[in-house]
Amino acid sequence: MQQTSAPPPETQDQVSTVFLRMPSVIQMTGLGRSTIYRLIAQQQFPCPVRLGVRAVAWRRSELDLWSQSRPATSH
Repeated sequence: MQQTSAPPPETQDQVSTVFLRMPSVIQMTGLGRSTIYRLIAQQQFPCPVRLGVRAVAWRRSELDLWSQSRPATSH
């Protein structure tokens, strides 16, 4: 009788990625569309991932990291 092995545990790279479209990114960050694209151009905001010819989205994990890197209080 042959034993079957259990599938390997998921690693960080294999965890399913959640993508957010622009309306969700705006709601999550409180930023406007033009501000998001300006920050992307200045390399201060995560770049979107192309989902199709005319569709882009952002990885939720990258947005969470960006949000955590923001100052907790204003000066």
